[in-house]
Amino acid sequence: MAAAPAVARSGAGRGRRSAATVAAWGGWGGRPRPGNILLQLRQGQLTGRGLVRAVQFTETFLTERDKQSKWSGIPQLLLKLHATSHLHSDFVECQNILKEISPLLSMEAMAFVTEERKLTQETTYPNTYIFDLFGGVDLLVEILMRPTISIRGQKLKISDEMSKDCLSILYNTCVCTEGVTKRLAEKNDFVIFLFTLMTSKKTFLQTATLIEDILGVKKEMIRLDEVPNLSSLVSNFDQQQLANFCRILAVTISEMDTGNDDKHTLLAKNAQQKKSLSLGPSAAEINQAALLSIPGFVERLCKLATRKVSESTGTASFLQELEEWYTWLDNALVLDALMRVANEESEHNQGASEENGLPHTSARTQLPQSMKIMHEIMYKLEVLYVLCVLLMGRQRNQVHRMIAEFKLIPGLNNLFDKLIWRKHSASSLVLHGHNQNCDCSPDITLKIQFLRLLQSFSDHHENKYLLLNNQELNELSAISLKANIPEVEAVLNTDRSLVCDGKRGLLTRLLQVMKKEPAESSFRFWQARAVESFLRGTTSYADQMFLLKRGLLEHILYCIVDSECKSRDVLQSYFDLLGELMKFNVDAFKRFNKYINTDAKFQVFLKQINSSLVDSNMLVRCVTLSLDRFENQVDMKVAEVLSECRLLAYIAQVPTQMSFLFRLINIIHVQTLTQENVSCLNTSLVILMLARRKERLPLYLRLLQRMEHSKKYPGFLLNNFHNLLRFWQQHYLHKDKDSTCLENSSCISFSYWKETVSILLNPDRQSPSALVSYIEEPYMDIDRDFTEE
Repeated sequence: MAAAPAVARSGAGRGRRSAATVAAWGGWGGRPRPGNILLQLRQGQLTGRGLVRAVQFTETFLTERDKQSKWSGIPQLLLKLHATSHLHSDFVECQNILKEISPLLSMEAMAFVTEERKLTQETTYPNTYIFDLFGGVDLLVEILMRPTISIRGQKLKISDEMSKDCLSILYNTCVCTEGVTKRLAEKNDFVIFLFTLMTSKKTFLQTATLIEDILGVKKEMIRLDEVPNLSSLVSNFDQQQLANFCRILAVTISEMDTGNDDKHTLLAKNAQQKKSLSLGPSAAEINQAALLSIPGFVERLCKLATRKVSESTGTASFLQELEEWYTWLDNALVLDALMRVANEESEHNQGASEENGLPHTSARTQLPQSMKIMHEIMYKLEVLYVLCVLLMGRQRNQVHRMIAEFKLIPGLNNLFDKLIWRKHSASSLVLHGHNQNCDCSPDITLKIQFLRLLQSFSDHHENKYLLLNNQELNELSAISLKANIPEVEAVLNTDRSLVCDGKRGLLTRLLQVMKKEPAESSFRFWQARAVESFLRGTTSYADQMFLLKRGLLEHILYCIVDSECKSRDVLQSYFDLLGELMKFNVDAFKRFNKYINTDAKFQVFLKQINSSLVDSNMLVRCVTLSLDRFENQVDMKVAEVLSECRLLAYIAQVPTQMSFLFRLINIIHVQTLTQENVSCLNTSLVILMLARRKERLPLYLRLLQRMEHSKKYPGFLLNNFHNLLRFWQQHYLHKDKDSTCLENSSCISFSYWKETVSILLNPDRQSPSALVSYIEEPYMDIDRDFTEE
């Protein structure tokens, strides 16, 4: 019972501490039971009552217990840290104690991240867990925030070195101990305060890394307009700091539960939008606006995104930064990968030098260039992500203007071969725990982010022509002149000083690498999406011919038919692209027929279409619309295509159209509609609108009724279609919905869309064009609530 008197002699707070210690010991009757103190501390941490900190124990007691439990002296160090960190302290001794604590946690954290967790064999409880359990995390938060306290009008100050040690310890504890990051995220005043620590270069990297982790688990998004002097803070960042800051911005400007995800149902999205309208702008939207209000912010991002490797930081300062990175685990892993590649480069160069009788270059000499390339890649993918999110935000047009003005597109064009789509060896840089083909590889992530940016930049915006160079713009004009059609106004309005330079524009470069991409490549999906976005909007014959002349249609058909692509995502992107490329274009259908020149090939093509209408329905829609236009044209060239093209002849058959229509309606329901599959509903409407134009709408509805009966499900399909059209009205007739996409994709006025839906939903059972006329009374189920499961 030697420790009991020590507790009794503890001085101030004796009664409270004695009671707490009695509870921890399980009473005065014996030795402390193993783990009981830690259990009580954990309970106190959760409830905020009882044992919560090392200061509630005496040093004698902690020392004795440490002998049994092997706590590495951490509780005693926390006791001293508390004593030396009071308001009137000079913090010298405090910093010395932090230097003792730091290595006890950093080695453990390094082992934890690299999955070399041998420490668990030596001690029951990790050092980081003990540090947190005895109140270390809360104590460091208090120490860091001392500068927010004023004494007699003067604010307290602590050194950058001490702040750096505190941040390092906190980060290592977050890495190893579950729940610490979430607890820090709940301290909103602390999270806001952390931003102020980024004003110092000495503490910037540590602060940024900790903030990134905290924001990643924070339930509610932080508002950047609450950060003191945000504009001044960001404006004073150098380019390296700004690039690292983009890692934080990625979390603060993206919607936490994005309704743009294709897997979210439209019902849920509409409900969320209604809720958002009543609440005002989201935190992400407020943060985007806050950033765009900072003078020169977008311009600096564009400079970072287009900076060449040779223009980045000098070797000396770069290596100094890497040395700091080595204390931050995720970056240390990148450094490990770089060193491995550098050694491989050195061995290769050494072998080549020995063959040539030349002196070889050491790994030390080779290392910086490899590091610089990876360094620039890591920076650029974060910057491109931020620009991409801003391009999709509420201020899209403002961002578009700035990106064009600051020549982001020609800058990326100049980097395309040497950095973005550079050729690299089999030993390409990868992060620890990943392989070369993993989507987490920096090289691959940069390519995907680049393609996503191009997609966002081109989608329904006239600035898309900045992806071309002057010669290519002249080619578009020549195509229009030869076809005797008006030149596209957006081409005429394009500022030639802002377009790509060099022999090829960015779009042409993308087509070149797209055609060389291996069949199993994960890039195929993103490449097709980026090119398709260039064609979206009002159909442009010149744009289509520009791409057709470069062999794009043949490449797509090769991938769909000859390589028999199995990836659903890639197939969908290729079908969508093929539809935009062929829509209303007689030359495209001639090329299609020339490539698909046998029945065997055509059957493979149909098999791919019919294997998933969710993926291929946009192509079905485009071919159906094209057929309708061609049938109403008097032209020998068009007549020739109509008589020869297998695809047009196939779609022209009423049974084919009815088969598509039946399946399109049958595979979707109101409760399962998403941004991805709602196109099936709109394609079914296109088929019926064209039938209405030909006064054949009653015929199509009667055929659907017969198909229902043949499937032994009378009323099932038409009831479902009725509910889908009711939802269509609620969804597309909402005041914030942009109907131009439907008009542009179909060349059918939105008023005709609305009229057709109204006619189909007419409640008059005597109307030959109303759905209810074809649903027998016993099977009528048209008033179901959309929220029903």
